[in-house]
Amino acid sequence: MLRAVSHLPASHDRGAPIDSITLAHDERRLRRKLLTCAEGTEVMVDFPATVTLEHNGALELEDGRIIAILAAPELLYQIRASSPAHLVRLAWHIGNRHTSAQLEEARILIKRDHVLKTMLEGLGADITDVTEPFFAEHGAYHSHADTGHALLAR
Repeated sequence: MLRAVSHLPASHDRGAPIDSITLAHDERRLRRKLLTCAEGTEVMVDFPATVTLEHNGALELEDGRIIAILAAPELLYQIRASSPAHLVRLAWHIGNRHTSAQLEEARILIKRDHVLKTMLEGLGADITDVTEPFFAEHGAYHSHADTGHALLAR
């Protein structure tokens, strides 16, 4: 079995991958896991700390070869608002429910949940079903070892 020794950002220039793996948002955040790639390659990831694998990034193997990382399309709600202030209000209500969200200038994406949909519609949101890769924000508390952690920032 192959072993990943590091993860590379999307901006890497390490050549052609030997295989690829497509992972959902939650699956791209890992520390230790056995992954099975598209062509059947098995890779053991065992990093010292939890990492988030970037879409178009890669896993570097012990022998220097790489496995491409792709973000899987997911079933999401696209949330739009009547104004920027309304969008901020909707984002607050989503965050108040500790729901993962992808925040953009004109929309918010969340995983489909009928209870949240009903709440957001009640708040005047325009909600559309979409299927696309999900890149949710990581909370301020996602990694206590990270020097950029909110509790360590001054």
